[in-house]
Amino acid sequence: MIIKDENFEEILKNEKPVLVDFFATWCEPCSVLGPILEKVEKDMAGKFVLAKANLDDIPQTAGKFGVERIPTVVLFVNGQPVNGFVGLMQEPAIKEWLEKALKESNPADNEAKAKKILQDSIEFAEKTGIKLNPDKKTVDRIIKGLIENEKKYGKQYCPCRRVSGDAQEDEKKICPCVFHKEEIEKDGKCFCGLFVKGE
Repeated sequence: MIIKDENFEEILKNEKPVLVDFFATWCEPCSVLGPILEKVEKDMAGKFVLAKANLDDIPQTAGKFGVERIPTVVLFVNGQPVNGFVGLMQEPAIKEWLEKALKESNPADNEAKAKKILQDSIEFAEKTGIKLNPDKKTVDRIIKGLIENEKKYGKQYCPCRRVSGDAQEDEKKICPCVFHKEEIEKDGKCFCGLFVKGE
């Protein structure tokens, strides 16, 4: 399926996830990746729809989604980008990545994960004498950020902290992060606002 600026939104309305391959005809890695993605689509028949987006035909959309290097592959679910990769990957790695990305983008899985994080956070707060923020919108927003960080980085890093890529340094930022006690003591809440001072 060929995708252009004019039909991009329409194609994303597909009930199945849409895997968009942003490419250019002059790009050598793109010409290698294209047939691999087509084979993966055949092998995983029915799990997703493959759409090809030539950068020359789709400048507005490429700009909107920050496509700066090619090939770039983005998985859209319900019209929203949920995962992706840049560069050339081999077929087994693409299949593994895609299976995981499709599973993680399942709304039912996300809902179950959000419930578990909420329950774990409530238990942690009770055990440590602090409280979960009573503002449901704030809690929901932070939990969504934790889920996104887990998808992106493999761990539930606090969404208010920058992930540096240094595993030892980033370990401190896994929620509940090591900074929360001091911040709650000083400000009455942790930096992201998930936990607040107990009574």
